[in-house]
Amino acid sequence: MAELGLGTVCESALCPNLNECFSRKHAAFLILGDACTRACGFCSVRKSAPQPPDPSEPLKVSEAVKRLGLDYAVITSVTRDDLPDGGANQFVKTIGAIRLFSPTVKIEVLVPDFGGEIRSIEAVLDAGPDVFGHNIETVRRLYPIARPEADYARSLELLKFVKALAPRQVTKAGIMLGLGEAEEEVIDTFKDIRRTGCDILTIGQYLRPRAGNLPVRKFYAPEEFERYRRIGEKELGFRYAASGPFVRSSYQAEEIFEEII
Repeated sequence: MAELGLGTVCESALCPNLNECFSRKHAAFLILGDACTRACGFCSVRKSAPQPPDPSEPLKVSEAVKRLGLDYAVITSVTRDDLPDGGANQFVKTIGAIRLFSPTVKIEVLVPDFGGEIRSIEAVLDAGPDVFGHNIETVRRLYPIARPEADYARSLELLKFVKALAPRQVTKAGIMLGLGEAEEEVIDTFKDIRRTGCDILTIGQYLRPRAGNLPVRKFYAPEEFERYRRIGEKELGFRYAASGPFVRSSYQAEEIFEEII
């Protein structure tokens, strides 16, 4: 990764699973640079004026996938509100480059909301990812604090639109717990996500990455995560619900995909 000048969200977001995943050659490639145009209260990725997309980046990611001998690649990005398409074309090119040189590799994308631009969502979907992911992150009430530049309804509409265009497309969404949400809000959020037709739900514990980020309001017990997993799978009908303190949207992504195909 370092030789090719590539970044991972694992490093930029200070993920607690980094050592485990890297030791198993699992990584979520972070494209479109390491500077975000938004400043979410829970995230450690730096906010600053980003650089133009690197035209060589898709081939670099493809080369890394090939060198590492990956069977499953996760592609995500910072939010790029400065770009007319929100960065969708870079996702398309990256998927295409991986498909060209490693045609059997499964590809999961975790996309930003593209500012709600339908053409951007369609472009990434048409590129043919095996899993199309977009995180809701937290409950509606906490968006002004945790995601002031995002929109709860817009994120749900993105997931709903993907399923409307491609009913067989596997979709995935994640939420963090510990920011001050009430239980009924959590379950209502699960229900909202499920109504979009979403297949996979990930539920993890928010861990404050830096002193300047939002504080943790509650640490959930493993039993609580297990109860939420059961609610997701047994009561609401998600095809898979991954729930635990260290669960993140791309954690054990390949294993989860294999469970549901």
